[in-house]
Amino acid sequence: MRVYYAGQSVYLPPGHRFPMSKYQLLRDRLTGELLGIELMQALPATDGELALVHSPSYVTAISDGSVDAKVMREIGFPWSEAMADRARRSVGATVAACRAAVEEGVAANIAGGTHHAYADRGGGFCVFNDAAVASRLLQAEWSRSRARTLKVAVIDLDVHQGNGTAHIFRCDASVFTLSLHGQKNFPFRKEASDLDVAFPDGCGDEEYLQGLERALGELAQRFEPGLVIYLAGADPHEGDRLGRLKLTLDGLEARDRRVFDWAWQRRVPLAFAMAGGYGARIEDTVQVQVNTFKVAAQYAQRWQNLAR
Repeated sequence: MRVYYAGQSVYLPPGHRFPMSKYQLLRDRLTGELLGIELMQALPATDGELALVHSPSYVTAISDGSVDAKVMREIGFPWSEAMADRARRSVGATVAACRAAVEEGVAANIAGGTHHAYADRGGGFCVFNDAAVASRLLQAEWSRSRARTLKVAVIDLDVHQGNGTAHIFRCDASVFTLSLHGQKNFPFRKEASDLDVAFPDGCGDEEYLQGLERALGELAQRFEPGLVIYLAGADPHEGDRLGRLKLTLDGLEARDRRVFDWAWQRRVPLAFAMAGGYGARIEDTVQVQVNTFKVAAQYAQRWQNLAR
């Protein structure tokens, strides 16, 4: 299973609430515990690739540092060349994972899931929208060799609603956006996805998994994707500082297994990104993510067996 990463960490001021170190911790765990994965640094997304979704003026402003200070405050990171490069590579990692998934069935971005980014601005620790860029780029590449349009389902199970993704694809029938999220959590002004499922504070495993089952059933009735992009957020976990839901490790593993099985039963390639995770104990966030990769590896093996 091919797994892509953005590269170097970005310096953040002391006390910053974004847990940048989780990416290296996850890479270390995967290297030590999972056989059969191939870790590769992603190439940065180009201006042309980003322009499939984002306004050229916004791409330029992020790239050269001329971005308005208010925009950077909404994003939540200080601007730096390293930050801009990492944002591009995070998109490039999801693009690469989608290409690999189309070829092999399952692939991953070790970061990504930057679903709060709109076409002309970022927000909530999201600079560029990786799922949106990857969807449009894979559709463009697909159309060169096939007569039909590649239909993409974005299954967003980060605890925060995918407002940027929903807005970008609001008039695009070729991309289905599904978001399961905390009703009272950020963003406080939601956008309308093709299907939104909002949970109350304190929601646990049973209620969440029932909601997921109903949502996947409705997705199957309304849409037939040729590719799934799965945002496997760790922040619904009960130990997350920003999540407000109460899913256990077992509940989140069951969530992952259900999504991978949904795609496998339909033989739909699936690329996944790790999205949010802000555990009071960073080890909890990393454990949720490691569990996601372990489930993914099992389904990647099924795809490999199918190809033999």
